[in-house]
Amino acid sequence: MDKPLRYILVGTGGFGGYWCSGVLPRLGQLGKAQAVAAVDINPQAMKNAQQHLKLPADRCYTDIKRAFDDNQADFAIVVVPPAFHEAVVDQALGHGMDILSEKPIADSMAGCCRIYKKVKVAGRKMAVTMSHRFDQDKQSLEAAVKSGKYGPLHYVVHRFTYNLRKFASWGKFRHEIPDPLLIEGTVHHFDILRAISGSNAKTVYAVTWNPPWGEYAGDSTALITMVMENGVKCLYEGAKANASTLNGWGQDYIRTECRDGTLVLNRRWLRVLRGGAGRPLAEDMPLLEQPVWTNPWLAEMFCDWLAGGPQPPNHLDDNIQCAALLFAAIESAHTGRIVDVQGFLAANAAAV
Repeated sequence: MDKPLRYILVGTGGFGGYWCSGVLPRLGQLGKAQAVAAVDINPQAMKNAQQHLKLPADRCYTDIKRAFDDNQADFAIVVVPPAFHEAVVDQALGHGMDILSEKPIADSMAGCCRIYKKVKVAGRKMAVTMSHRFDQDKQSLEAAVKSGKYGPLHYVVHRFTYNLRKFASWGKFRHEIPDPLLIEGTVHHFDILRAISGSNAKTVYAVTWNPPWGEYAGDSTALITMVMENGVKCLYEGAKANASTLNGWGQDYIRTECRDGTLVLNRRWLRVLRGGAGRPLAEDMPLLEQPVWTNPWLAEMFCDWLAGGPQPPNHLDDNIQCAALLFAAIESAHTGRIVDVQGFLAANAAAV
């Protein structure tokens, strides 16, 4: 790369603060990308961009249109609430820019399909940072399953259970929105299950609810079954109002049943189990090693893509399938029916 790519960061407060301090400085250090402007409706949040990205005050905007009009950039980074993603995408596409966005693509299936169509019509590149799938432990499990060493994959069981039942213990807004578990947690786990199974979803059936002691306006608990297009079955248990935290954020329990071995990831400990009717023999497996994981890795892969490198695995065509599974699961939970995921996606895409 002859010179660093230029980007505009939209959203510097909240999770945008993490992007300013924990993700983007590394791109500058590697010579891959540098900030030319930042946008946030809260002027106080600009301190994050000024401190960590070394942006002068006159390159920090509360007006998104001015920021994009005043600064030439190669791509935009979107770190605002999902309901506002489309407006930022519109600005970026209107200025001939590619897009790296926080998940989900948008806050509805219709919104996701509109963004997908706009990006494709404009001929731009877009990727979505589904960070959890790209953590060290999940990547290690996925690589082991796909190595073929343990034979074909049969089915997957994924557990994510927490004691965050008290109001505001999982962030106030999550206790106030519809479908908080699926929207804020399970979407990442769907992405992991798609990656491990090596397939998009064919059908999904979701049962969701909130127990009397869960201080949530929406459903905090779910049992979900999926059949993937390649025939792999997946079973998911998610809960935010249990009496104990068994497998909280980043500490997943995922069991993959392969023909010649049971691979178990539990609280970042990966093992393979084998054996007959007695107690199975367990063998520890080392996790993969590389310089960074999650969003720092995704941001680096995105820049390499724009510079002519390979398409990253979290590109828009991949992530629209994750969005389809999420919103199809919500549809299933609300209707009590099994939902054809690909038919659901096609119907929503045709409607925009």
